[in-house]
Amino acid sequence: MPTLLACLSTGKGTWSEVSRLIQAQPWTNIFLITNQFGKENFTGKPENVQLLVLNLDMDCSSLTQEIKKQLKDKISDFEVALNLASGSGKEHMALLEAVLEMGCNFRLVTVSNNQAEILGLRRE
Repeated sequence: MPTLLACLSTGKGTWSEVSRLIQAQPWTNIFLITNQFGKENFTGKPENVQLLVLNLDMDCSSLTQEIKKQLKDKISDFEVALNLASGSGKEHMALLEAVLEMGCNFRLVTVSNNQAEILGLRRE
């Protein structure tokens, strides 16, 4: 999965998970849903990180439409990696709805032992 989509918003310690996940795999594209505060304060991002700066106080439907607008023609993958460790439920719902409306399949990912881990797929 060369494209990572993640929220970068609220939640104590969640930015570090997003940072570790970014470093855990050579992603082709990384899109982070954030606000102006995230844009100004998230550091150490590689060149392939694109911040989608939104007004996260918008209603869920408006957030969905804005995410789709900002991602338009930027994702050519059939499936994307999705991380929802950071952010609010409203942001998560908007991102999920945008991904589904764009016709993308997704896998939920996290980071474990500095490696990207696809949830639901366990290595024995």
